[in-house]
Amino acid sequence: MISSGPVEDRLAIRELVESYNDAVMRFDAEAWAANWAADGSWSLPGAGTIEGKAAIVATWKQAMSAFEFVGFFASAGPIVVEGDRASATWYQQEFLHQKDGVKRRITGRYDDQYVKQSGRWYFQCRTYNVLMALTDDS
Repeated sequence: MISSGPVEDRLAIRELVESYNDAVMRFDAEAWAANWAADGSWSLPGAGTIEGKAAIVATWKQAMSAFEFVGFFASAGPIVVEGDRASATWYQQEFLHQKDGVKRRITGRYDDQYVKQSGRWYFQCRTYNVLMALTDDS
């Protein structure tokens, strides 16, 4: 098996990622922000590393303002839980319809670090890399 640690924690981390993806698809900044640790960091191609929940959410809101539709789906790689810390890999499928008519399909990979605080898991660090990107402006 590629994952390790308590099953209930691995399930909670899966639900964290599902909550994140659901918030993306609904353009719900409040629900999306609730998944992050206050001192979290988010690393994105071309943007570098964004530090702190407030800056992360501001960056996300700005990025999401360009889209009229986002399909966002994750497939799990290994989830490794060690006490109140965990790490995981997720492969992400994105279907992006920009307001300017451009449609993009992206496959990416998130390498995550999590922290458990008061019995709940949060993203401590998400590092995203694009594996493949296609654009169709028709």
